[in-house]
Amino acid sequence: MGRPRKFEETGAVEAAAAVFRQRGYASASVDHLVEATGVHRGSLYGVFGSKHGLFLRVLDAVDAASGSDESLDVILVGLLELAPTDQRVRERITGLLEANNITEEQLGRRLLTRAGLRKEKDSA
Repeated sequence: MGRPRKFEETGAVEAAAAVFRQRGYASASVDHLVEATGVHRGSLYGVFGSKHGLFLRVLDAVDAASGSDESLDVILVGLLELAPTDQRVRERITGLLEANNITEEQLGRRLLTRAGLRKEKDSA
């Protein structure tokens, strides 16, 4: 019989989302995720399967309806780094965009803001 889980999954997913937003997918190492979540490597793999599995779980947890910058940032990471070659990510993001009426304009404004080409106050 396996040991009981010693972490709160929602908190770990939120911490992982922050890492992906800050570093992007490719630059977020498993070590970064372990440090941020406080979840041991074995537990991380046991629950999420892989870094990719954790990112999919982060996408599932995105509150896109809030329209928050954090939600859009996670979506942008997925669009830019994974969606071109990953059907599962592409489908999940398509669902998020459609279900929450997220427009190309919203994504474009947020992308420019993240890149430092648009001021925060101008992004509304």
